[in-house]
Amino acid sequence: MDIKTLAEQYNDYIIDRRRYYHTCPELSGEEKNTRAHLKEDLEALGITDIHELETCYGLTATIHGGKPGKTVALRADIDALPVKEETGLPFASHNEGKMHACGHDNHMAMLLGAAKILNEVKDELSGDVRLVFQPAEETAVGALQMMKEHALDGVDAIYGVHVWGTYDAPGIAFPAGNLMACCHGFTIEVEGKSAHASAPHEGVDAVMVASSILQSIQQLVSRMNDPLNPLVITVGKVTAGNRWNVLAGHATLEGTVRTFLTGTQVEDALRKVAECTAAAFGAKATLSYQYMTEPVINSDEQLNRIAQTAVTKLYGKESLITPAPLMGSEDFSWFGKDGIPYIYGFVASHNKDWDYMYGNHHEKYDVDETILHRGAAVAAQFAADYLAETAQQ
Repeated sequence: MDIKTLAEQYNDYIIDRRRYYHTCPELSGEEKNTRAHLKEDLEALGITDIHELETCYGLTATIHGGKPGKTVALRADIDALPVKEETGLPFASHNEGKMHACGHDNHMAMLLGAAKILNEVKDELSGDVRLVFQPAEETAVGALQMMKEHALDGVDAIYGVHVWGTYDAPGIAFPAGNLMACCHGFTIEVEGKSAHASAPHEGVDAVMVASSILQSIQQLVSRMNDPLNPLVITVGKVTAGNRWNVLAGHATLEGTVRTFLTGTQVEDALRKVAECTAAAFGAKATLSYQYMTEPVINSDEQLNRIAQTAVTKLYGKESLITPAPLMGSEDFSWFGKDGIPYIYGFVASHNKDWDYMYGNHHEKYDVDETILHRGAAVAAQFAADYLAETAQQ
């Protein structure tokens, strides 16, 4: 099967689908029309084994190979962001205040392109390909919702990619090891005692206590954490007080944790720092902690090799790039929580000849569309190669 040639033949189709979905973005949890159009596109390709999830706007479809074998999944996320688009593109968003600023329109287009390729050669496949269109990635709940509905039952491995605005096209990356950090959220409620600002000894200043906790959190990062373990703890919101001349009786800190550590060690350390610091000043601190995503770590040697080989087979070693790990997050890793091996990568989307660079989530983010058929080809090649190799094991 000549996947590279097929991808080039379907280039216009893939770009057309990208531009269509770019015009009509829907936010996380609102992807009703997006799913309906994806279903229509799959049916137009002749794919009939399609399943719409009930508790979210997820969609799966299966391409059945002509030979027995395992099942490999290819995933694309489908939700957009609450961003007012300022690209000036002729196919800019028609939905005011909503934009595919993270590039999920490209993910859908590349997966549809891969589906078109694989459906063309399905008689040669040694197993099945599950197409996974996932909603609500931006709110980090979509993958879990799909898992709860057993969308990946029977899947032996899953593949995903993300277009990335700060890497130069036509690079494609599947680095082994740490790739994207987790995203955890936390809230610290500080209970002090209100008093008049002229008599601070009669109260417990929740603002001062919260400030001390905030400083201590940074000591946690710099002095309690092994410096070889990447860890970022950011307090992005502080709320306290009702009046300028009154000690605040309550303060709230809200923030995020980014790390490749697994387990509860960061939560446990944060709780100890908050509670002990508050107690030292006669206040009380309560921590609420949310595990929003797990880190994405490419730890399966077989999948790493198959994905990297797919890139070099199609486009040469010069196309395979190895970027440093990112502290940004993705909920893709939840798909591997039940033991399903996964591989995740990046498709570089910036044209180095452009005189500007806008990263993902920017209101002017755009992609070099020449990458799209390449992304589709690599996904299809990975699926075909995985099925061929595992059929022989």
